[in-house]
Amino acid sequence: MFVRIDNEPRDYAWGDRELIAGFRGREASGAPEAELWLGAHPGSPSRILDAEPPFDELASWIAAEPERALGAEVSVRFADEGMPRLPFLLKLLAAGGPLSLQAHPTTERARLGFAKEESAGLPVDAYDRNYRDRFHKPELVVALSETFDALSGFRPLEEVAGVVEALRAADAASADPQPGAIELLAARLDAEGLEGAVEWLLTDGRGGDTGESAWLVERVVALAGADVALASPYAASFRTVTALAEAYPGDPGIVISLLLNRVRLARGESLFLAAGNIHAYLGGLGIELMAASDNVLRGGLTPKHIDVAELVEVLDFTPMPPPRLAPELTAPGVRSFRPPVPDFVLHRLEAGDEGPRPEVALDGPAIVLAEGGAAQITGEQGSVELARGDAAFVTPDEGVVRLERPGVVWVATTG
Repeated sequence: MFVRIDNEPRDYAWGDRELIAGFRGREASGAPEAELWLGAHPGSPSRILDAEPPFDELASWIAAEPERALGAEVSVRFADEGMPRLPFLLKLLAAGGPLSLQAHPTTERARLGFAKEESAGLPVDAYDRNYRDRFHKPELVVALSETFDALSGFRPLEEVAGVVEALRAADAASADPQPGAIELLAARLDAEGLEGAVEWLLTDGRGGDTGESAWLVERVVALAGADVALASPYAASFRTVTALAEAYPGDPGIVISLLLNRVRLARGESLFLAAGNIHAYLGGLGIELMAASDNVLRGGLTPKHIDVAELVEVLDFTPMPPPRLAPELTAPGVRSFRPPVPDFVLHRLEAGDEGPRPEVALDGPAIVLAEGGAAQITGEQGSVELARGDAAFVTPDEGVVRLERPGVVWVATTG
């Protein structure tokens, strides 16, 4: 069964004003359009546009007829305390400015944290709540714009050392050298590693009384635009410092950004953000697929709640290159992004004027999103016509999603 769905874009302040509307072939609202949610997450469940099934929202239909909507196996495997649920959420994300630094927990950490806050009587929508559900939230993002910029994961230690040396050189060449500020960072990194440096920056920079991290942030921002810094191999990271300082002046996350991989994705390239990966999207349009959770531990570049101790417990401080995920060519016209989680997989189907019609088999429910022009999608029992930017929910009894006419569609389903 194919069921057409829709939603309204979320108007978060960092959202771009044109990218989502442009993707969907619709007139821009004039307000920020940050994310379009396609799924059954209670924070913004998709609307059902068809007369059958007779429900207004996808979440309501799943709750009432889980085996029909999700299939028997998925209804049981991903249930929460016996309640069936769609385990993934598909989004269009359009960043017109930087998002907060953030990370997501493992399933085990989410269950422990949720139980602790529930037993403490903390309302689930409280400002200082860390865990709003029991689930992990791994994420996959694929660039839809020509470029998509992000911070993701702690960069290799030799690069961290190179950044510090570039700051030292820029400070020495300045008209008013203040080497003590950069040495504060170097000393923390040498003595306590990445974990100690991050914890110190966030603790001292958000209510600490020494003023040291504030001095460091101010000095790093002043040096980031210097010719010496911009001539270094880390010029992109220093330009990011300048942009972050304009958006979040004085925030310790500005310095933390220098410890992270600065990533630019070209169109069609992707990142997979596992539990504990600290990241922030900086700009561009992407398709984002994630586990259906609302658990976010923030680490800077935000006025929202930051629980430093819990964040440090969740973060993976292992230095690593950017966590790119290359797609597999799984069939003619089909590229599949398969992260190592059971919650979701993402397929891109592209059909030309000639040749076989690309298709993917379904083991569970799916959401299909049309890119570019109109698309005709068929399964084993039904079909649907999607205009540019339109979406449909697909029940698993269709068995397959096939693109019948030239075009591009994205298919999100269970892993």
